[in-house]
Amino acid sequence: MRSFDKMFKRSFNTKDGRIVKSKTTKTTYPEHVKRKLQDSVEGSPVASTLTSPIVTLVVGGEQRLFAAHEDVLCHSPYFVAALRGKFLDGSAKRVELPDEEPEILSCVLEFLYKGDYYPRLLHNKRRNTWDLEDAQDVKRGGRGSSESTIFLSSAGGDVLRDTIVYCAAERYGLDELKRLALRKQGLQSGIQVDVILRSARYAYENTPDTESRLRAHYLALIIRSRKTFKRSGTMQMEMEKGGKLFFDLFVAMCNHIDDIVEISNSRSPKVIWMICRQTTTGRG
Repeated sequence: MRSFDKMFKRSFNTKDGRIVKSKTTKTTYPEHVKRKLQDSVEGSPVASTLTSPIVTLVVGGEQRLFAAHEDVLCHSPYFVAALRGKFLDGSAKRVELPDEEPEILSCVLEFLYKGDYYPRLLHNKRRNTWDLEDAQDVKRGGRGSSESTIFLSSAGGDVLRDTIVYCAAERYGLDELKRLALRKQGLQSGIQVDVILRSARYAYENTPDTESRLRAHYLALIIRSRKTFKRSGTMQMEMEKGGKLFFDLFVAMCNHIDDIVEISNSRSPKVIWMICRQTTTGRG
């Protein structure tokens, strides 16, 4: 846990508004739809697999319908298990995902086909930095949603979109998508305290205790931005609710202070005490 401060480079960003779910799509997939899927991934690493059967995915409480090639889905261990041994009678292949968010599954499918999801991660060669597609153009929506949060009724408000994608990737066994989602989240800035805390709780509720990267990301954020969080009434209410998040935060804070003391062990006790006091009070 002592490397939390190094793991976090930037804060977060959000925009007003919520994601509005679109209406249920049709249940049939004519040939022009299949051709569109084929054309959309022309030249991609999975292009050679697109002659495999089409699987229908029934998603969320509204039963939104998605179509994907079986061989593409089977890059995920989750779908390998879901499709194994089924449909031997030649019937249409169909997988139910009642607890999934349609927008998040759309991100997962886009990643499986193209290796990224909107907004894409772009490399600025001149500055040697990474940016998000359309990050500077607030009026441009692109093909998908550029919102950094999604409203989840189950979570009681907005949750960071990349956190939900990360948790979905954990569920579907897609480690590369987890790394991508975490990297994108690190490029956000300016997210409100309540969204961060709600997203952190979501991360803890939807990842196993053995998971460390996303949880550590949130712990590092809170420690690094402690001046803001200590003044937050939302933070106080969340801490009073308790949970593993705040025990881990306590341990991370202790490790952070231990690191400072260790670095300063050649100084006088008075100086060490002053450094620890500044850390716990947020002055410095």
